[in-house]
Amino acid sequence: MSSVLSAAPRLRAVTGREWWDGEYEDLQVRSHEASGRRVAVVTLDLPERRNSMSGPMTASWVEVMRLLRADGDLAAVVLTGTPPAFCAGGDLSWIVSEPDASVPDLRRRMLAFYRSWLGIRELEVPTIAAVNGAAIGAGLALALACDLRYVAAEAKLGVPFTALGLHPGMGTTWSLPDVAGHAVARDLVLTGRLVTGTEAVQLGLASRALPADAVLDEALAAAGRIAAAAPVATRLTLQTLRSGGHADHETALQWEALAQATTLATEDVHEGIAAAAARRTPSFRGR
Repeated sequence: MSSVLSAAPRLRAVTGREWWDGEYEDLQVRSHEASGRRVAVVTLDLPERRNSMSGPMTASWVEVMRLLRADGDLAAVVLTGTPPAFCAGGDLSWIVSEPDASVPDLRRRMLAFYRSWLGIRELEVPTIAAVNGAAIGAGLALALACDLRYVAAEAKLGVPFTALGLHPGMGTTWSLPDVAGHAVARDLVLTGRLVTGTEAVQLGLASRALPADAVLDEALAAAGRIAAAAPVATRLTLQTLRSGGHADHETALQWEALAQATTLATEDVHEGIAAAAARRTPSFRGR
């Protein structure tokens, strides 16, 4: 784990899970201070199974997402995995143990699983995947559900669902073309080939490729830049950019006129202008 994390202060003791910072089954959550605001660092923590999405981890994840959604002072979320992997995807062992499960039952189970993990998309703050190792199948889908991705240069990434006899899941057939385009999506989904972090950047899947031990620090640095920006403007901008942006140019203009007017009515815009004129760092208060 990064030294940045070990030095991060606990902002409040965990009491009856009223606060999100702490240990969960197969999951860790730590607070990191940036620009006077807090960033949640969520670590998938089942290294002996390459951080695959176990039942206990899924339950922990649902609880953590619930707590993070309720934190109005949260600036950003960084997601990573305990080395050497980011996430090897879903736990498929139950499929072998239940060969006679019906299609309707399987459909209900898969929808619940997808919605549990894709709850990260419901957070109203930027989310950053620090892909420090392999991200395979649902593991890559989880990274794609984040707003930004930084990857280890030598990490293996891919969605080899069809090689297992599976149709892609976890929203991959939507998120992969949304992030990297339809040509890249067809290539990776139909061939099932794995790419390195370096190639992932070239394909548009991630922002930067770095040595594995530098990925988390880079993600935290990005979270720090986000935390230093005006909260209201950041959240409105995030809603603008998610889900592929606007349907057309006029829709974008109408939304921007409303959203920019909203930020013009905040105290933060006056602080930002004054700070720029004085060549000092602004102190935003989210109002």
